Amino acid sequence: MSEYDKDYVGYRIERSKELFQDAKILAEHKRWKSSVNRLYYSSFQLVSALLNKHGINPKTHNGLRVKFVQEYVKTNLIDTDLGKLFTKLFDWRQESDYTAFVDFKEDDVLPLIERVEQLNRVLINLINEDK
Repeated sequence: MSEYDKDYVGYRIERSKELFQDAKILAEHKRWKSSVNRLYYSSFQLVSALLNKHGINPKTHNGLRVKFVQEYVKTNLIDTDLGKLFTKLFDWRQESDYTAFVDFKEDDVLPLIERVEQLNRVLINLINEDK
C-alpha cells in the first residue's frame, strides 16, 4: 500500500470515529434523522477505507455497498447481520435525505448505535489485518 493509501485509510478511520461521536450527540438531542445520517457515514468511511486498502474504489455510494456485500458479506468475512445493518443504514440515509416526510423515532435509532459500534469495530479490525 502506498503512503497516500495509508494516509487515506488513516484519515477515513479518524473521520469515522468523529462521525460516530456526532451521531451519539445528535441522538442525545433527539435529532434522529441526523443521527442516522452520521451513523451511516461513520460506517461508510470505514467500508471505503477497507475497499481502498484492497484496490477497490467505487464511484458511488451504491457501488460501494454492492462491492462491500460482494467482497466481504458473501464471502463470510463480515457476518451477514452486520452486512444487513450496513444496507439498512444505506437505505435509511437515502430515505431521510431524499424522501419527504420520513422520520425516525428513538426506538429506531438508539438500538442502532450499539450495533453500528460493533460493525465499526469489525471493520477497523479488518482494515488493520496484515498492515
